[in-house]
Amino acid sequence: MQTSRRDFIKASAVAGAGFLVACGNTRKQARASALEGVAVAGIGVGGKGGGDITHAGYYGKVVALCDVDRRTLEGKKNEFKDAQTFVDYRELFDTLGDKIDACTISTPDHMHAIITAAAIKRGKHVYTQKPLTRTIYEARWLGELAKKHGVCSQMGNQGSVDDGLRKNAAQYRAGVIGEISEVHVWTNRPIWPQAPNRTMTMERFTEQTKKDEDDPEVVNELLEEKRQQIAEALKNLDWDAWLGVAPKREFWPGDYHDFRWRGWWDFGTGALGDMACHNVNMIFKAVDLRNPTSVVATSSGHDFDSFPASSTATFEFPANDWRGPIKFVWYDSSQTPAAELTSKYGFKNVGDNGTFVIGSKGAGLNGEFHAEDGKPLARIPEDKTEFVIAPIDDQGRGDDARHKYEWFTAIWEGKPEICWSNFPNHAGPLTETILLGNLSIWTAANGQGEKVLWDAEKLRILNLDELKTPGVADLVKPVYQNGYDPIDELF
Repeated sequence: MQTSRRDFIKASAVAGAGFLVACGNTRKQARASALEGVAVAGIGVGGKGGGDITHAGYYGKVVALCDVDRRTLEGKKNEFKDAQTFVDYRELFDTLGDKIDACTISTPDHMHAIITAAAIKRGKHVYTQKPLTRTIYEARWLGELAKKHGVCSQMGNQGSVDDGLRKNAAQYRAGVIGEISEVHVWTNRPIWPQAPNRTMTMERFTEQTKKDEDDPEVVNELLEEKRQQIAEALKNLDWDAWLGVAPKREFWPGDYHDFRWRGWWDFGTGALGDMACHNVNMIFKAVDLRNPTSVVATSSGHDFDSFPASSTATFEFPANDWRGPIKFVWYDSSQTPAAELTSKYGFKNVGDNGTFVIGSKGAGLNGEFHAEDGKPLARIPEDKTEFVIAPIDDQGRGDDARHKYEWFTAIWEGKPEICWSNFPNHAGPLTETILLGNLSIWTAANGQGEKVLWDAEKLRILNLDELKTPGVADLVKPVYQNGYDPIDELF
C-alpha cells in the first residue's frame, strides 16, 4: 500500500490536480512590473472583506469598491481615494466590466456564488471568502466555471499558505501515522447567536413590549424608539441588495447585518461552514477527504430558520485508489472527541479547535504525531514528502496577505493551479464535503438527524424519498429569489 501511495502522489503532482499543486519550491519575489498591472474590485469591503481588499491593494491597483452598507463604503473609500464606489455589484460590472481584472468577494455566504459566477463569466480572477458557497451545487458550479473560463481562483482560507499546515499535510500524506482510518475535527464556534425562535419582527416586538410594560405611554415610546433605530440603519444599508438572492424578510437591527447573519440558514452556513474550511483544510488535502457516501448528524435542535446552538456530524468516505475508507466526525460549540480516545495516544489537552487523526501506526493532533504508547513518532524527512512552499513576497507579510500574494502570483504567471485553494481542485470539493454536513444537520431539527446517502458525482441524495425532513433538497441547490439570474444547469 505504501508503494501505491507514493506512486499516486507522484502522478498527482505531475497532473497538477492532486496533493500540492505545482508552484515551485523557491520563494517567489514580487515583480515591480506586475505590481500595477492588475486592476482589482472589492465586493463586500467591511470586516474580513476590508482586509481582503487592503491586501489585494499591496499587489494590484484597487479601482472599485462595492458594499451594500454606505458607511462601510465611505470608510474604505478613505483608503482607496481613486476607486469608484458602488452599492450593487451588478452596477459595478455594468460600469467597469472591461476595466477590472480581478475581484475580492467577501459578502455574507448566500451571495458568494451569484457574485463570483458573474465575475468569472466576465473573465475576472476571483478571491472569494470561505465557505465558497452556501449550498453544495453552487460550489460545484463555481469550480466548473473557473475551469471553463481559465481564471485564477482562491477561496479565503488563508491558513493554506502556512508552512506548518502544508508540512503537516505532507506528513500525513506520506504515511507518518500509517494508513489513516479516522479523523476528528472540532471548533469552539459558534461565537454568534444560534438557536430556535430567534426571528424578530416589529409585530413580535410590539407584542413582547406590551406584555412586559403596563404603561401605554412607555410602550409607545419604546416602539417609536425602535422604529427610529430601524429607519436610521436603513438610511445607510440597502436591505434589498443585502438580501439579494435570499427570500424576503424584515430587517431587524443587530440580527443580520453586519455579522450575525452566520447563524441563519437563509444567509450563512453556521459553525461548520465558518470554521471547517480552516480546520478541515489540512487533512482534506492530505487524504483526499472528498466524495463522502453518507452523513448523519445530531444537534441541540433548530427551527429551520436559525442553526442549532451545537451539533456533530459523522461522515463516511469510501476507499479510493490509494487509501482505505475513512470515518470523519465534526464537532462544534467546544465539543471534542472522547477523552479516552485522544489520551490513548498520550494527548491530554486538545484545545478549543483541533484535528485528531488516527492511523495504523499511531495518531496525530495539531501537528504532533504519537504512537499508541504515547511516544512521539519521528517525522518523515521533508525531501521524502510532497511539501511545496507557498510563494512569499519580499515584505514577508503574514499569512492573510500571503494568501493573496499566492493568488496574484497565479495571475501574473497565468497558472491557476498555483493557488492551493483554487475552486476546481480544492475549494470546490472541500466546500461540497463540508456543506453535506449542514444538509445532515438540517435533518436534525429535533436532535437526532436522518442518515443521508449521497451520490457525490451527481450531487444527489440517494434516499431523498425516504427522508421525512422537508426542504432537504433546497440545501443541495437553491432557487434564487428576487429576479436574480438562475444557477446554470450542470447535469
